[in-house]
Amino acid sequence: MPPTAALCPSPPPWAGQTEEMGLPRRHAAQETPLSLLFEAVPVMAPRPPLGPHLLLVLLLCPPPLAEARHFSAPNTTFNHLALAPGRGTLYVGAVNRLFQLSPELQLEAVAVTGPVFDSPDCVPFRDPADCPQARLTDNANQLLLVSGRAGELVACGQVRQGVCEKRRLDDVAQVLYQAEDPGDGQFVAANAPGVATVGLVVPTPGRDLLLVARGLAGKLSGGVPPLTVRQLAGPQPFSSEGLGRLVVGDFSDYNNSYVGAFANARSAYFVFRRRGARAQAEYRSYVARLCLGDANLYSYVEVPLTCQGQGLIQAAFLAPTTLLGAFAAGPSGAQAALCAFPLAELDGSMDRARRLCYTAGGRGPSGTEEASVEYGVTSRCVALPPDSPESYPCGDEHTPSPIAGRQPLEARPLLQLRQPISAVTGLQADGHTIAVLGDTQGQLHKVFVNGSRGQVYHSQQVGLLGSAISPDLLVDGRGSHLYVLTAQRVDRVPVAACPQFPDCASCLQARDPLCGWCVLQGRCTRKGQCDRAAQANQWLWSYEDSHCPHVQTLLPAHRPRQEQGVVTLSVPRLPTLAMDEYFHCAFGDYDSLAHVEGPHVACITPPQDQLPLNPPGTDHVTLPLALMFEDVAVAATNFSFYDCSAVQALEAAAPCRACVGSLWRCHWCPRSSRCVYGEHCPEGEVTVYSAQETDVQVRGPGACPRVEGPAGPLLVPVGWESRLALRVRNLQHFGSLPASYHCWLELPGELRRLPASLEETAGDVGLIYCQAQQELPVPIYITRGKGQRLDNAHALHVTLYDCAVGHPDCSRCQAANGSLGCLWCSHGQPACRYGPLCPPGAVELLCPTPSIDAIEPLTGPPEGGLALTIWGSNLGRDFAEVRDAVNVAGRPCSPEPSLYRTSARIVCVTSPAPNGTTGPVQVAIKNRPPGVSTQHFTYQDPVLLSLSPQWGPQAGGTQLTIHGQHLQTGGNVSVFVGGQPCPIREPVCPEAIVCRTMSQASPGEAVVRVVFGHAQRTLPASPFHYTANPQLVAAEPSVSFRGGGRLIRARGTGLDVVRRPLLSVWLEAPAEMQVAGARPPASTPTRSCGAPAAAPQACIQLEGGLLQCSTVCSVNSSSLLLCQSPAVPDGAHPQRVFFTLDNVHVDFASASGGQDFLYQPNPRLAPLSREEPARPYRLKPGNVLDVEGQGLNLGISKEEVRVHIGDGECLVKTLTLTHLYCEPPSRAPQPANGSSSLPQFVVQMGNVRLALGPVQYETEPPLSAFPVEAQVGLGMGAAVLIAAVLLLTLMYRHKSKQALRDYQKVLVQLENLEIGVGDQCRKEFTDLMTEMTDLSSDLEASGIPFLDYHTYAERVFFPGRGGCPLQPAPEGPGEEGRRAPVRQGLTQLSNLLNSKLFLLTLIHTLEEQPGFSQRDRCHVASLLSLALHGKLEYLTDIMRTLLSDLAAHYVHKNPKLMLRRTETMVEKLLTNWLSICLYAFLKEVAGEPLYMLLRAIQYQVDKGPVDAVTGKAKRTLNDSRLLREDVDFRPLTLMVLVGPRAGGAAGSGAAQRVPARVLDTDTITQVKEKVLDQVYKGTPFSQRPSVHALDLGLGDRLQANRPPHVPPEWRSGLAGHLTLSDEDLTSVTQNHWKRLNTLQHYKVPDGATVRLIPQLHKGGAVSQSLAQSCPLGENTPMLEDGEEGGVHLWHLVKATEEPEGAKARRSSLRERERERARAKAIPEIYLTRLLSMKGTLQKFVDDTFQAILSVNRPVPIAVKYLFDFLDELAEKHGIEDPETLHIWKTNSLLLRFWVNALKNPQLIFDVRVSDNVDAILAVIAQTFIDSCTISEHKVGRAHPYPEQDSPVNKLLYAREIPRYKQMVERYYSDIRQSSPASYQEMNSALAELSGNYTSAPHCLEALQELYNHIHRYYDQIIGALEEDPVGQKMQLACRLQQVAALVENKVTDL
Repeated sequence: MPPTAALCPSPPPWAGQTEEMGLPRRHAAQETPLSLLFEAVPVMAPRPPLGPHLLLVLLLCPPPLAEARHFSAPNTTFNHLALAPGRGTLYVGAVNRLFQLSPELQLEAVAVTGPVFDSPDCVPFRDPADCPQARLTDNANQLLLVSGRAGELVACGQVRQGVCEKRRLDDVAQVLYQAEDPGDGQFVAANAPGVATVGLVVPTPGRDLLLVARGLAGKLSGGVPPLTVRQLAGPQPFSSEGLGRLVVGDFSDYNNSYVGAFANARSAYFVFRRRGARAQAEYRSYVARLCLGDANLYSYVEVPLTCQGQGLIQAAFLAPTTLLGAFAAGPSGAQAALCAFPLAELDGSMDRARRLCYTAGGRGPSGTEEASVEYGVTSRCVALPPDSPESYPCGDEHTPSPIAGRQPLEARPLLQLRQPISAVTGLQADGHTIAVLGDTQGQLHKVFVNGSRGQVYHSQQVGLLGSAISPDLLVDGRGSHLYVLTAQRVDRVPVAACPQFPDCASCLQARDPLCGWCVLQGRCTRKGQCDRAAQANQWLWSYEDSHCPHVQTLLPAHRPRQEQGVVTLSVPRLPTLAMDEYFHCAFGDYDSLAHVEGPHVACITPPQDQLPLNPPGTDHVTLPLALMFEDVAVAATNFSFYDCSAVQALEAAAPCRACVGSLWRCHWCPRSSRCVYGEHCPEGEVTVYSAQETDVQVRGPGACPRVEGPAGPLLVPVGWESRLALRVRNLQHFGSLPASYHCWLELPGELRRLPASLEETAGDVGLIYCQAQQELPVPIYITRGKGQRLDNAHALHVTLYDCAVGHPDCSRCQAANGSLGCLWCSHGQPACRYGPLCPPGAVELLCPTPSIDAIEPLTGPPEGGLALTIWGSNLGRDFAEVRDAVNVAGRPCSPEPSLYRTSARIVCVTSPAPNGTTGPVQVAIKNRPPGVSTQHFTYQDPVLLSLSPQWGPQAGGTQLTIHGQHLQTGGNVSVFVGGQPCPIREPVCPEAIVCRTMSQASPGEAVVRVVFGHAQRTLPASPFHYTANPQLVAAEPSVSFRGGGRLIRARGTGLDVVRRPLLSVWLEAPAEMQVAGARPPASTPTRSCGAPAAAPQACIQLEGGLLQCSTVCSVNSSSLLLCQSPAVPDGAHPQRVFFTLDNVHVDFASASGGQDFLYQPNPRLAPLSREEPARPYRLKPGNVLDVEGQGLNLGISKEEVRVHIGDGECLVKTLTLTHLYCEPPSRAPQPANGSSSLPQFVVQMGNVRLALGPVQYETEPPLSAFPVEAQVGLGMGAAVLIAAVLLLTLMYRHKSKQALRDYQKVLVQLENLEIGVGDQCRKEFTDLMTEMTDLSSDLEASGIPFLDYHTYAERVFFPGRGGCPLQPAPEGPGEEGRRAPVRQGLTQLSNLLNSKLFLLTLIHTLEEQPGFSQRDRCHVASLLSLALHGKLEYLTDIMRTLLSDLAAHYVHKNPKLMLRRTETMVEKLLTNWLSICLYAFLKEVAGEPLYMLLRAIQYQVDKGPVDAVTGKAKRTLNDSRLLREDVDFRPLTLMVLVGPRAGGAAGSGAAQRVPARVLDTDTITQVKEKVLDQVYKGTPFSQRPSVHALDLGLGDRLQANRPPHVPPEWRSGLAGHLTLSDEDLTSVTQNHWKRLNTLQHYKVPDGATVRLIPQLHKGGAVSQSLAQSCPLGENTPMLEDGEEGGVHLWHLVKATEEPEGAKARRSSLRERERERARAKAIPEIYLTRLLSMKGTLQKFVDDTFQAILSVNRPVPIAVKYLFDFLDELAEKHGIEDPETLHIWKTNSLLLRFWVNALKNPQLIFDVRVSDNVDAILAVIAQTFIDSCTISEHKVGRAHPYPEQDSPVNKLLYAREIPRYKQMVERYYSDIRQSSPASYQEMNSALAELSGNYTSAPHCLEALQELYNHIHRYYDQIIGALEEDPVGQKMQLACRLQQVAALVENKVTDL
């Protein structure tokens, strides 16, 4: 192996994959707000507009979520769908759009195709005057085909007479061909959307052809044949010149309507409908065939198709062996039938027709015409030789064409459906044919074609109901998914969804022919997914006689839990296992091995201690019993383990019956009262056996000792002693032992025992007598002895009753059941009693007079018919007694039988009476005196007077008030508005009824009607007007604090008809949350008449646990509602925010255009006096108050905030996330209330009110009353001691307060200015986004110009050393022979570096040398990084060790200073290590936003003038680079000739014109730079020609317009161009000032043509070649303000001061103070420029920071590994200060790596970075630095970039820096909380990175330079190695001496 192999290993196999994979495709940034800018823009030219295209991408890009099931686009109609074979990419043709989708339906690209100005009556035009009838026309897609060979998409629309265009398959937005001026031969598609066009791309040798068939459409399409062959390539794509056409005599006679076009390996088929010739008016179905290679249509043959008894064909599909056709069926074609035409029969029918027409004149054997030449052409069938069909299989010029067969091909329907079919496709899978049908209602039907019949096995709704499925029903390349197109969406549907069936039964019941049950896998699969599908009983298919594996029998079916035994399962058709495989049984969690013999499986049950306990209240536990293979359940059933001892407890009334009658084999032991399992009871005891036993007599419940029932009546009166007899049976089982018996009555709340005796027995039957009390059924049972309970044969009750209960009066007592023996007894207190209990003389046979307690209602209408309710007692014993017994106010009242209640209630219907009639109610029963009511009933006439309001929305919900008199008439009042009821919401009052209207079908008038019983009143003169429902079209703002109270403005129409509009929010609140005042809606309190309306509740409780909080809105006008956002309690989560407009509910998102309403946490403000909040804050008049807080502007704007100091207002000037600045009153205001002597500072944000403490205005202190003499003496004495200190203190305080006031005032000024430039920023941002989207499209082809890793690493490792830091020196004569020993020595040095001891000793020794500079340390660290690049794990270990040493060193000093600067080698090693590890993150994540930021800055800078001498620009972020003078400029567009000979001699015709944007104030060099950027925009900067190697030439046609001071002899002799330059003889010089030439100077007009001409002098070619061999990254020398012969150069302004570079180099304190003062007083116009630039770039800055800080992305493993190591170091050294750790992480990663990347993008990209761009990046980098610090952001701190240490530059981002700080802190927190990066993971990642740097020569050069450093300190290194005892053992010094012997004095340069 050569020595270099160990130094620089060869690249691993995957090393080149990064470049091949490329960048992810991104066609547009997903910026939601921009979607609002989209609108359809009319187009004049053929090419569609660019702006809508870009913005539509923003609108439609779906988020990269999980696999999409469907794709849709709002307000877009889809027409066609195409699939790219092999790629899987989908293309959707739509109205005005083309979409490109991934196989998962993710949007990849979109193109805009319309609308355009067009007319179907005009040929394509350019000038609108050529077609005055042109209108803005939607462009529906008529044809969409994929040309795989050319990688093109053919798309034809309906506009411009159906011309087509070709687009890239990779990006449909890129047009490859579009006819500028198409001829009629290029009219392809039908120009009417209802006329179908079908086509095929046919591959032929050497080229693809396009076959197109279309119907007749429009007056201009009559000359377009129905079928044409067209070319796809060549000078006239889509032209049919020279190719075949289906010539038709008169197309209107035939009018083909095409259904589909298909092709197989040999032929193309077209399915269509047409009528015959003129004599045949009916339509028929046809299929035509062509040979694929027939470009002249000689082989055209068509035959009719017939589906027996059906109509015309509607859809078709060509399967490999069958043509499937869907035909209309039914009387009106509302049904469908599917027919299959075998392809062999179809081809045979066509071949027969062709043979007859070729050889027999078209006539068959019978002489009838069976074939002819169709379409009215002159050709006829002929009689050629018999072998002509074989000799000319595809026809020829002399054969007849087009041929039409007369004999139809007929087929029988496979199946019929009820819906018309619009789409058919099919596929062959697993040996089965599946047809998929789509109908006109959006249903998809899957059909199993089985022989001659079809069966629909699955139907599903796809898309919207009623939306027909398009004929473009496609199957993906793998046959696994269908793509279904409807007018609104594209759906991806699985062909077979086998996994969705969870079990065998559902799998087989689905009847999906592609699915079956894989028994041993336990899942539903396709056959190919089941490993043993070929074996018997392994894969079960529903169409065979297959049943799921099941347990057929189970012996025994259950077992007692106390016994363990064998259970045998019978499982038919059990799969056979291999020898080493086995089944096992699972009883719940218990497993036992299964013994299999045929279908029988034996398993052992679990022991008792392995069984779970019986569930409470049960006598058994049932476990699932599964026959398992591995972890798959093959068959399952349930198995029960019973417990006989628990059975008897389940039925206490009959324990024996429960025992022996249960499902289990349990027996009863009567004497011991136990239920046992087994054979029998203990010896000497009779056993009552289970009913399941068959061979014993004493068995079953009939043998149990039991009580069968009473032997007499069951009625037992209370208070009267009775004797109760009960029959018993089977007591002989107890034996002859004596025992006592008792009766037990289960009374309510008491169990009563009565003595009982067994008196009679006869065999097994006996009687027991019990001494035994309202009507109450009471359970009764018998016990024997001390607790042996006899069974009750059935539920046994006796009825206790008390006559007094339920019979409170005489009538009800006499109406009681006669069998009870109840009488009304007057003895003592009259009551209803049991007959024997009443003395004979006290029985009352006649009841007292009726008593009336109350009547309701008290009023009624004169018409009568009112239901009147009478309550009382003794109101009759039955209805017959009261039928004619009631009078009301002297008028009869008819009782209602169904509503009568005996003795207690009568409901009667009143008779008519005059108005005002009044009187009592009388009830007279039989001959008794009548009962008279104390209340009087009055007849009164209700009158309706008026209505308010008189209008409301048709949705209802209006609170309607009806005014009148006597409205409280009757008890049942109801209101109707028109035909709809109006529910009454409040109690009816005498003068008013309030109800709420219901919805109405349509607006209009409705009469109000009030019904009082049977009477009704109307208001015909005042009808209620239903108006159209109110609508909301806008609502803003869409955010509020949780405290609510923010003013929401909702705009719409018809809002003034709403009576009580609400803004409500539904909240999901925890159950424990108690909201004050919350109540359910049903508990709405009702108010009494005349009382004021109750205030509405803020929150109410809804069903389902939701809380609804609402505020009442005010109607400002018919178009404006003003609402306050509802307050949301803490802890509640908003679910829905909506407006309630009476019965109209509008979601906030619907009203606001899709913007959801968002609640933000309430703001928090710190007290003014932080240390002592109660202490007054001392305010000096004129100061701006700064209040700190959190989340201040999240839910409110500064205009809505109200700040009060007492009764005065503090005007809010600025509101940021963390600060509120307000300007207080100039004089101290008074306190708002008299409770305090000082005014309180109160901030009101909606409902949120924050009091921050009292404020005390500072005033001049009064003069002291101290004596003057004492003051003078004391002052003079003190002045001697503290004069200097006092002076310094006062100066410092003055300066500090002044600086703070200035800072606050500048912040307020900047805030106001930013608001002022908002509109300008938005416009600039829109232009910039358009430009950036164009750039994104360009980058799709060229990619972002990342430096290759080799160049990137060298630029980062060796900054400032040009592009070739390790370029080998040329060899001298005779040095070739010295190369081998030097190489050997360097190889040994490389091996020596692998010794950790040697490397650490080398590093420490070098760093200890006083002459070893900081630059040397960085250089050696980079050399080591390069030499050890192949062993990054080892390099990481070295870095960890050195970092540990560094931390130990700084811990004893100041740990916050660690890693702050690059002072040691480990800090540079860390920088290089991060650069290596984060290169992939740069390319994949952070590089794109950083590059877009760089290009956005360059674009914005180039839009304004830049002074070429001073370098100042009008558009910048850096105020030191701001061009302050007003310079008039005009943008120009130059046409640059680019091509093979664009810069050469005249006459080049192949050049293209590329537009380039420039300014007329640009110098010629600046113009060349911009032209080069445009011409070479896809080329990396290092591969472009140098700007100084090219001249700019003005085109020939402009020579006549050249300025007069340009002499004609300046014309170039080669090309005849005018050469422009910065300086020439025409340059203007005045007073020693020479101005550089500009385009304005040369009077170059807009649109001028220029060329770039290579310079043939000045060594341009040489410098270019050098740049190519050794790129330097950036090579753009700035023109400097120099003096040549006393002449100063100037461009836009004359420099009055020294150059900026000298000013920056001097940077004295005085000058910097002067600069700050100048910036502080910067005029507003300049601040506006800076702020405008900042606002325009803000999105790109945010995107870059978010990418760097890994927002919503995983953190690179190297960052996690480094931060974990720093955490370890802090813990090791006991550092607990979080700020120190924050500083370490910031210094190590953000400031060390990312700030360098932000400041120097040329380290990452192959780009040119101008000085102005660099200055802007410096400001952004400084912002990033400020965001990484924990300390408060203040003005005046020194920073790494002194040029940016300007108050203005820092103030630009003062508002954003707190947000960026939060991002940094969140970044650190997320890393800390993520799972730790293991050592193994890091080593694996490092091993993959080790092979990236693979240049062996540079490794040797790095070792050579490293040895040069070793040579400088050779003796010191040798001494250090010899002093180390371990180094001595390893002979490290000796090995280094060997290296020196080989390298020293041999050769020093390779």
